[in-house]
Amino acid sequence: MEPTTVEQEHVIEIKDLKKSYGNNHVLDGFNMYLNEGENLVIMGKSGSGKSVMIKCLIGLEQPDSGIIIVMGKNIRELNHEKLDELRTEIGFLFQGSALYDSMSVRENLEFPLRRHTKKFGVLKDTTPLVMEALENVGLAHAVNLMPSELSGGMKRRIALARTLILQPKIILYDEPTTGLDPITSKEILLLMMTIQKKYNTSSIIITHDVDCARVISNRMILLVDGINYAEGTFEELSSSDDPKVQAFFK
Repeated sequence: MEPTTVEQEHVIEIKDLKKSYGNNHVLDGFNMYLNEGENLVIMGKSGSGKSVMIKCLIGLEQPDSGIIIVMGKNIRELNHEKLDELRTEIGFLFQGSALYDSMSVRENLEFPLRRHTKKFGVLKDTTPLVMEALENVGLAHAVNLMPSELSGGMKRRIALARTLILQPKIILYDEPTTGLDPITSKEILLLMMTIQKKYNTSSIIITHDVDCARVISNRMILLVDGINYAEGTFEELSSSDDPKVQAFFK
């Protein structure tokens, strides 16, 4: 299965983003755009600023300077209410799945529906949305299970279902295949691509997994020294003669 062909319309634009902690210049003029319907992979060494960039993107961190435009809205100009409203359009799949251990699968999926009532209103019956999300990841039968009863791959799928339940236009994936065996990793990647095709989501995938990048990416950015050091398709970057670029593919 090949990544979906994308339309060239930006849903995210980041311009000259800078963020420092004391003398540590984590982001030093980072630039990025995400097209509608695109899978953009961002690779960088640990501590290179990937997580900081994501936190700035969703308003959890304030950058020192720069512009962040999400779906036509300047993040830094939004008040708390407007920012929270915009976040319902952005799904986030955490590296560790981040399911609530004391809640059943159903309750985990209901949580965002009850928290963001403006999008769907106060629902008397959440079952249709819960079951649709679970069917999308092939786990409708797990609706009443507890997280402790799920395998690592199942937890990742349930976390993705919880991300999908708000029907976001943008999905941010943080190391989606980390800690999974090769077969389960492949299943998660195929599922991500199926979801992209079904809902035309625009996705940013942060990963260290070269195979993940090869399979899922329409385009890649290599984050080095706080900037988008190199950008292109997997084929273009993996065949580069630049030693800093080649280091990512060894």
